[in-house]
Amino acid sequence: MKHLNIHVHGKVQGVFFRATMKAVADQLGVKGFAKNEKDGSVYMEAEGDDFSLETFLEFCSKGSDKAVVEKVDILEGEWKNYRNFEIVKKSL
Repeated sequence: MKHLNIHVHGKVQGVFFRATMKAVADQLGVKGFAKNEKDGSVYMEAEGDDFSLETFLEFCSKGSDKAVVEKVDILEGEWKNYRNFEIVKKSL
């Protein structure tokens, strides 16, 4: 099992990117979260087995139908034992 810190750059906000990644994560059993960043990117943390994370990363590079992914940065991180995959909403 691995923990990945994933930063996705491009046109990934306002195009259902996070919702799409949650649906993919739920199908694959990947746990973690996705949140919008102020610079227009999306930051995610994802935990799962090698196969699930590899498949999840393939979807990250494509995104939702209207997304335009320019770059995906991936770093391995420390295991946090997330219970599910959540979309982090903007705090008011």
